[in-house]
Amino acid sequence: MPQKSPVRRSALLAELSTESRRYMAAYALFNQAVADHLRIHPTDLQCLNLLSLEAEPVTTGRIAELTGLTTGSATRLVDRLERAGYVTRERDAADRRRVLVATVPERMAEFGAVWERLSRDWAAMFETYDDAEVALLIAHMRRTVELGAGQIARLRSGEFDAAQGGA
Repeated sequence: MPQKSPVRRSALLAELSTESRRYMAAYALFNQAVADHLRIHPTDLQCLNLLSLEAEPVTTGRIAELTGLTTGSATRLVDRLERAGYVTRERDAADRRRVLVATVPERMAEFGAVWERLSRDWAAMFETYDDAEVALLIAHMRRTVELGAGQIARLRSGEFDAAQGGA
């Protein structure tokens, strides 16, 4: 393991902090632009993204879990997606009391086509990295998702406010 220079390390971590803030802001702005293009809310866009990763239709409760929304907010989100034609509600064949939210294949194909067109440039960028660098990016993204989930839980639990003396 190479020796770390404390001064160099401090400078790199400061640069990483700055660039990560730019990265997160750029992603939020990109998300907003895609949502605007599709004429949906940015949260609805991310919900569609998450629904596209689910193997089967899901309950509104599951949507609440995926998005971190309350069940009431998730219901309103599903209402918006249903009005936009991206999802339908259907009774669970195994339990008629349950309602499942299913994506509409044709609308999801349109959604996927937008991502496909946009992802070409991302794919070209990733081609400039070797396999070890791509593996590092994947590991970073997985750890970021895990850490982000924990940070979201802290923020929503009030733990962060309590640690700051209520500020």
